[in-house]
Amino acid sequence: MKDLARMAVELAVGLGASYADARIVSYRSQRITTEDMRVSGISDSEDMGIGIRVIVDGAWGFSSTYRLEREAVESTVRRAIEVAKASGLAKRKPVSLVDEPPKDIRFVSPFRIDPFSIGIEQKVGLLLQVNEILLKHKGIKKATGYMFFGKEHRIIATSDGSILESEVLTSATGYTATAVREGDAKTRTYSPPPRTAGYEVVLDSDLLGNADRVAEQAMEKVMAPECEPGIKDLILDPLNLALTIHESVGHATELDRALGMEESLAGRSFATPDLLGKLRYGSEIVNFVADNTLPGGLATKGFDDDGVEGQRWFIVKDGIFSGYSTSREVAGEIGLKRSTGCCRADHWSSIPIVRQPNLSLMPGEEPLSLDDLISDTDDGIYIEGMGSFSIDQIRVNFQFGGDAFWEIKKGKRTRMLKNVIYQARTTDFWNSCDAICDERFWVPNGVLSCGKGDPMQISQMTHGAAPARFRRINVIRGS
Repeated sequence: MKDLARMAVELAVGLGASYADARIVSYRSQRITTEDMRVSGISDSEDMGIGIRVIVDGAWGFSSTYRLEREAVESTVRRAIEVAKASGLAKRKPVSLVDEPPKDIRFVSPFRIDPFSIGIEQKVGLLLQVNEILLKHKGIKKATGYMFFGKEHRIIATSDGSILESEVLTSATGYTATAVREGDAKTRTYSPPPRTAGYEVVLDSDLLGNADRVAEQAMEKVMAPECEPGIKDLILDPLNLALTIHESVGHATELDRALGMEESLAGRSFATPDLLGKLRYGSEIVNFVADNTLPGGLATKGFDDDGVEGQRWFIVKDGIFSGYSTSREVAGEIGLKRSTGCCRADHWSSIPIVRQPNLSLMPGEEPLSLDDLISDTDDGIYIEGMGSFSIDQIRVNFQFGGDAFWEIKKGKRTRMLKNVIYQARTTDFWNSCDAICDERFWVPNGVLSCGKGDPMQISQMTHGAAPARFRRINVIRGS
């Protein structure tokens, strides 16, 4: 396959491309879902093909095929060249890529147990055991569970002289209990962090050991009073923070959005290049680190589809806006000498675009536990898990929900609440952060289905955090 990729690149250069890359990717994907005491779905698929990018006269061309015979690949190269020539008729300025030294790399994500070596019966059996525990609780009327496993094998050749290969496993699992009472229904979800690892992700998640707690909290939630709207101090758990980080920091600091080159799906960003190094994005204790070398990180793949190795850098340092997620194309637009390695495609038939890295809120430096944080809060709400969200077109005004909510009064976590939504402006919110728990409580949660682009592409990335407190945030009732 490496020879085929090299051949495609050499042909493209011979036909006039100033740059070319060929990406051969194979996928295996397995998803199992359960509903109550039955299997609601099993899919197990394999897919393989090649995507070819070229730059001709300063314009991109792209084409792909599932046929990996030499003649089909040669035809695909010629089609990519034709697309580039046609695109050149409408180009505003020539495409220019920042330099990247050639390299020969093979990356394999570590794992203990290949999830595809575990039988379907064992996986289904575990999920149905969980559902059985959930449904034994009075008031739980629906139980659902899932497992997902993905395997991706990439080979990339570039006209810069790079030849790269990676094998990455992704594993994820979780379940939800739905409680019904007096015409109302509420859910409680168990979402252990997905990782680029093997079946050990499932074994380490203690699915059975958390089922009673999840069911009990679902019933408590459906019977809970609604929150009183007003200004509250919030303590957010790592899973809730993962989504808030993703939407208000991750997407806002993708350089293609900041430059106005990507506008689909709440598309632009207030974090424009003129604010780099100047904007106070958060309080002095707020540090966001992008790290595509993070062990187990969902965006840790060794290198991106531009052939740039995984790196670690600050997006926000000591509260100051300090960096972007970039590709080789957009990095030069703001004078960067090298891409941060965030150009990824979700399939061999998709053209790579700028995608979020593993992006995390770093833990506090002083010893601080969740109990310490609650005991130091007089009037607030503790929020766990992901819920609904909404954010405006430039990533400024937002609102987020959650999966579970508890009232905090005079340093004590008291009753459960329901229908809590918090609202803020991005920089106001992160500047209100006055305490973050230490590294003992840092958890690398993740997002498996981030949509971006038109046509939409789906990508995955990790967002780690420890519990953190935000002062005087507006809270409203949801539904």
